[in-house]
Amino acid sequence: MTIVHTPVLPEELIRFLATERMLSAVGEYMIDCTLGEGGHSAVFLSRFPNLRITGIDADKEIIKAARERLKEFGGRIEFYRGWAQDFLSCIGAGEAPSVCETLTGNELPGIILLDLGVSLYHYQKGDRGFSFRVTETLDMRIDTERGQSAAEILASYSESALADMFFFNAEERYSRRIARAIAEARRVRAVADSSTLERLVWDAVPAACRHRRLHPATKVFQALRVEVNGELKKLPGLLDAAFSALRPGGRLGVITFNSLEDRIVKNFFRVKSLGGGFHGSSKTPIVKEALLLTAKPVTPSREELVSNPPSRSAKLRALEKL
Repeated sequence: MTIVHTPVLPEELIRFLATERMLSAVGEYMIDCTLGEGGHSAVFLSRFPNLRITGIDADKEIIKAARERLKEFGGRIEFYRGWAQDFLSCIGAGEAPSVCETLTGNELPGIILLDLGVSLYHYQKGDRGFSFRVTETLDMRIDTERGQSAAEILASYSESALADMFFFNAEERYSRRIARAIAEARRVRAVADSSTLERLVWDAVPAACRHRRLHPATKVFQALRVEVNGELKKLPGLLDAAFSALRPGGRLGVITFNSLEDRIVKNFFRVKSLGGGFHGSSKTPIVKEALLLTAKPVTPSREELVSNPPSRSAKLRALEKL
């Protein structure tokens, strides 16, 4: 089979997430919360023969690709189609295996990985409008059976709501100009495909911004994808669920690709690793719950940047639960 996506920071993940149980006879249990095509899971399963993994993804098409890629590992990898937060909350609550569909029952994982980037699979094979370089219907849903599509959001949000979405989801400088252009265009015809949206953005931004390194539509497409899949809204709850599900001594690694995500992860890790202060208006003290393993975010090596250019924005943060 043809693999589109190359996993980022593979050696760095091994260095920061490997536990003492990895090479033991007991082995380790890991949850790959963002399975994609299975690249990270393949790295870990190949390196550690006693490791068991549950791979999670909400996209039924990409999980088919992962099953094919990882079939050589047999029963050491099991798949769960759905959102990671639902699965992790189930594990953390000690629910029955029949509810969570996990090969280890209610065993708490020693490793949890969250790669918040979007797989190249979606850009090259998804056919859902993730990329502005080809003409596709604007869908952008990871789970195509739920929620509003990108086209439906562009049709239903008010001009001001569109502007806020572009700014708060991607820090788009010309959010209001772009929102105005979309609002005017949809009075004539729905903005329903990626090429139409790309052209509207191109025409809306100042001419001086059209030929820079970053295509002017990049942040707009990012903001729309984030909105469609609720990525920033879900992230705090996802981090909480992951930390709760992790066993004491276990490790959590999170890879981000933009400053908005990284800020949320950084603040979450800081609270868990520093403690101090009180919960809201109550007098319940916040205690130190984790050891920070990465004082600063870990970024790709020069070699990786050359061999895998999409890794350039990746940042890894990791902690160990006390």
